[in-house]
Amino acid sequence: MSLEHAILGFLTYQPLSGYDLKKFFDESVRHFWSATQSQIYRSLMRMAETGWVEMERIEQDERPDRKVYHITDAGRDELFQWLTTPLDLPAVRNLWLVQVFFAHPLSDDKIFALFKAHADKLRQKLELFRNGVQEVVERCFAEVGSERSRRLWQFTLDYGIAHLEWELQWVENALKDLRHLPFD
Repeated sequence: MSLEHAILGFLTYQPLSGYDLKKFFDESVRHFWSATQSQIYRSLMRMAETGWVEMERIEQDERPDRKVYHITDAGRDELFQWLTTPLDLPAVRNLWLVQVFFAHPLSDDKIFALFKAHADKLRQKLELFRNGVQEVVERCFAEVGSERSRRLWQFTLDYGIAHLEWELQWVENALKDLRHLPFD
């Protein structure tokens, strides 16, 4: 997903500032897509240049002017085009698996600890998804009021939970199998 398309998606709900966009990213899609404040602002500048968004300057007392971005018709067309285009499977990059792949010089205890630590992190993330992220889905639904959107948001959360559950099961099975790791 390109950051620009995610921003366009958020702007379909309501006009937002760069600060608001960062907050929306962190509260709603961070479990599968993150963005820094600087990335968001750079993207907004590019999107304004391409005509996908327009910036409205709102004066504020005793504070810098607030810049609020609105999606344009061209931005809606771009988002629709992107949403209806089949995407390639994403390239997989997993640093933890690189560690596993090259762990052969480690002792069995160190390898076991590597897997155990990863399982612990997966359990923590599952807890966050099942509780914290689920609460965000419901809070965003209360703000937006679209049952259609809530169901689609829930699909993304359910995917994340299922993926974490599968990976945790895989790690737990590997932990059992590590007892039989051969020595060369």
